[in-house]
Amino acid sequence: MHRAAQDIRHLLLRGYPRTGAIRFVCDHYRLVDRNRHILMRVVIEPGIAKSRFRKKMPCADIRGKDLVVDGYNVIIATESIVSGEPVFLCDDGFIRDIRGVFRNYRNPDRGVCRQILEIISKHEPNSVIFLFDSQISKSGVLARHIREILPEYSISGDARTSRHVDFDLKHCDSIVATGDGPVIDEVVSVVDIPNCVLARLGRDADRI
Repeated sequence: MHRAAQDIRHLLLRGYPRTGAIRFVCDHYRLVDRNRHILMRVVIEPGIAKSRFRKKMPCADIRGKDLVVDGYNVIIATESIVSGEPVFLCDDGFIRDIRGVFRNYRNPDRGVCRQILEIISKHEPNSVIFLFDSQISKSGVLARHIREILPEYSISGDARTSRHVDFDLKHCDSIVATGDGPVIDEVVSVVDIPNCVLARLGRDADRI
């Protein structure tokens, strides 16, 4: 995996298309689908990675600011961390899991939501809005749960569902919490809450 990742980075530095480079290298090393998926998540074109690094801000910098949270993206990555599943530090500096279960996702253990809210509450944003994909089963139930417990953490905000979460995130004027690359590319400032949870638990992400 490490050698494959280095080979892909070598090709990307020389301008080869990312998808083709990853496919070529993975075929060369005869990697299984899981490892191909990991490399697709972890290895990022240098120019894009640098741009995303510039947008990333520490969790502490949300103090007094408005925050919009990419609900399922943040919760699923945090759930992977809490349950001890693999998470990776990607080339753009963001933490990502490898579950890929959005469409069949079942709502998380309530403790995962509380881990996220504890991080947010600690850094005292002005307001927080959680957005959940309405196409996912029981997203309304999860939004309602978040909405009901926000006051316990002295957080002013809301949680709601949307049929176009990515669009809403890309066109909001707030700091965005997400690890979704295409969303990061379109917004001004991003915070990586799963990374903050990982640090709070005293753990490190895997590196390739």
